Amino acid sequence: MRYDVLNFIEIRKQFIFFGGKMQFTINPQGSWYHGSNKVFDVLIEGSTITQWRQLAEAFSHKPTILAIDDDNTIFHNGKEYGYLYIIDEPIEIDKDIYAHPNTTMDKGLEFLTKRKLKVKMVEEIGLPNEEQQRLSEEKLKQWLCS
Repeated sequence: MRYDVLNFIEIRKQFIFFGGKMQFTINPQGSWYHGSNKVFDVLIEGSTITQWRQLAEAFSHKPTILAIDDDNTIFHNGKEYGYLYIIDEPIEIDKDIYAHPNTTMDKGLEFLTKRKLKVKMVEEIGLPNEEQQRLSEEKLKQWLCS
């Protein structure tokens, strides 16, 4: 597998994101996800949601560094026990949620909530598996040192 040089590195609030060019299309009627290391049934205003399930799963582990490779493989350094939630009520873009204005990711990946939203836990993700952690550590080290 070939890994191309990443296009940018940005640091915001001690979170580092590496990313290439990704095309992500939003489906306004599609499912919206939130990953967390906590158990709850209401998501607070200002929380981050996404339609990319795997991204929410990665964020459930609370990484400080996350990278999306050119083939959309996600690598991260999160180690927390994670839970995946789905928004459990109808929402509208610009009324209930809006595109994250300070995202370091590609357009359409991160949205913020404008109000509290009901959620339903759809999966107990657990801890990242050892193989994923090892691969992520190697890949992130490679990118950080290049």
